[in-house]
Amino acid sequence: MISPALYDNSGNIDQARLAFSAQAPVFDSYERTNIILQWMRRQVHKHEEEFLSPGDSIFELNAGTGIDAVHFAQKGHSVFAIDIAEGMIAELQKKVNFLQMAERISYARCSFTDLHSLPARRFDHVLSNFGGLNCIPDLALVADQLPAFLKPGATVTLVIMPRVCPWELLHILGGNSKLAFRRLSKNGAAAHIEGYHFLSHYFSPDDVIRKFGNKFILVKLRGLASLSLPPYMLPFADRHPRLYRVLTKLDERLSTLPPFNKWADHFIITLKYSR
Repeated sequence: MISPALYDNSGNIDQARLAFSAQAPVFDSYERTNIILQWMRRQVHKHEEEFLSPGDSIFELNAGTGIDAVHFAQKGHSVFAIDIAEGMIAELQKKVNFLQMAERISYARCSFTDLHSLPARRFDHVLSNFGGLNCIPDLALVADQLPAFLKPGATVTLVIMPRVCPWELLHILGGNSKLAFRRLSKNGAAAHIEGYHFLSHYFSPDDVIRKFGNKFILVKLRGLASLSLPPYMLPFADRHPRLYRVLTKLDERLSTLPPFNKWADHFIITLKYSR
């Protein structure tokens, strides 16, 4: 899955923005009908909550329709959420108004590559969920800007799509080499949503650590859907619910162990800001 994050270095930023804006009205309903995606988000929340203290502040990049922002705000945290897609911000705004959460959730339409345009403010945590950063070819475009928004000892949790996904590689057995090897492309892989086309780029945990540099220390790394299925394979999970439950339980037990913490549909990486 590609999250509502918006940037494309090859000049397709408007295509990405329009794609996710068009997807915004149906984004929540897609998740409500996808048990795989629901399970994945629960794992992200559990992971992030390991690092949260009561009343912490969270800076959320590529926030989409605000599902994560609402979750953490309801837990008592304050969230500043950004996304470049007008449609996503409109859906987030509806949630904030309906739930009367304006005191805990603030938001702005902004690309995570353009953080310097935001007012100065420092946070306890940064969160980027579900492959948002896969929409840029170079993680330094974000990593270099984040220290200006971090308190000493702040954590940065990123959910990123790696180059190796075991379930995608298995598609070679069905003759679908394009899907099996798409993540290995050095120049990015074509993605399309709601009729709009842009590129998605894939990174290893080592890529993340290298781009964030010596100001950040690795705290925790876990795979997300390493043995269990990626969201687009929902029909298989529906046909084999017992097998799917077994696979998710195995994932939860093995997710922090190599190679399962690196080879997955996504990985969750938490870094601590050491300056």
